Amino acid sequence: MKILLVGNSIIDHMEENSGYNIKPGGIYYSALGANSIADENDSIFILTGWNEKDLNIFNNVYSKINMDYSNKIESLPEVILKTSGEGEREETYINLSTQLSIEKINDWNQFDGILINMITGFDITIDQLNYIKEQFKGIVYFDLHTLSRGVDKNFKREFRPVPDSSLWLKNIDILQTNENELKTISKSSDETETANEILNSGPKILIITKGNKGAAVYYKNHKRVDYYTIDAEKVEAVNKVGCGDIFGAVFFYTYIKGYNVIKSLKIANKAGALAVSTVEGGFKSLSRFLRELIPR
Repeated sequence: MKILLVGNSIIDHMEENSGYNIKPGGIYYSALGANSIADENDSIFILTGWNEKDLNIFNNVYSKINMDYSNKIESLPEVILKTSGEGEREETYINLSTQLSIEKINDWNQFDGILINMITGFDITIDQLNYIKEQFKGIVYFDLHTLSRGVDKNFKREFRPVPDSSLWLKNIDILQTNENELKTISKSSDETETANEILNSGPKILIITKGNKGAAVYYKNHKRVDYYTIDAEKVEAVNKVGCGDIFGAVFFYTYIKGYNVIKSLKIANKAGALAVSTVEGGFKSLSRFLRELIPR
């Protein structure tokens, strides 16, 4: 099986105690999730930006996947993250890169699935997504992520309505959001109403991650919309970054592997719990735990 991951690589500056700790971020976590659960016969490709100066930060994962379609850029996006408390994290960018180039790929249908994670919100344009969907006959998974946030003059990211949301939605098969991101693509404050609106606009599956409240999935079942909710695993939360990205990559992998919506959600929920309960440096053990979740 071949999977393509699309999104910016970011240098995270994590506010911790008296200073900042530099860590890999962005599509790195989608790659970590996909690579951790993938079979040895699978091929994970990544379309991202990279440069020689900072590649070593990401290399523990990127060295294990195919970067043929990635592009060398002058500087990577960098973000200051404040994750204290139970609410949404604060994001302030030091710099933003332009959209990624997709021109290296001639045969989009070589892939079994494409996961696009809007890490910065500027990773690809509507026109690029439309082109991908025209060329690709498979499933496009789309994590709304920072497309849900605008950017002010100080590069701080705040939630706002997604511009031209209907044009994005029509080219998406599976949409992932969290609860706050969901509010940026509909005027309705009712989750079920919003889900029905989204599923009538293009996507066939909507996944809503809810942190310590678990997750929900709405999906088309013939002519009706079904839904399923799942509680969060009871774990001690020691990590707040990358969990949703790992969740999404694992859901997508298991779904295109042939698992149904509910089974894929259950496995992804366990993966998210593993990520949120993993202490710094402990991601090396993630593969062992994730691969135990699905039979080989």
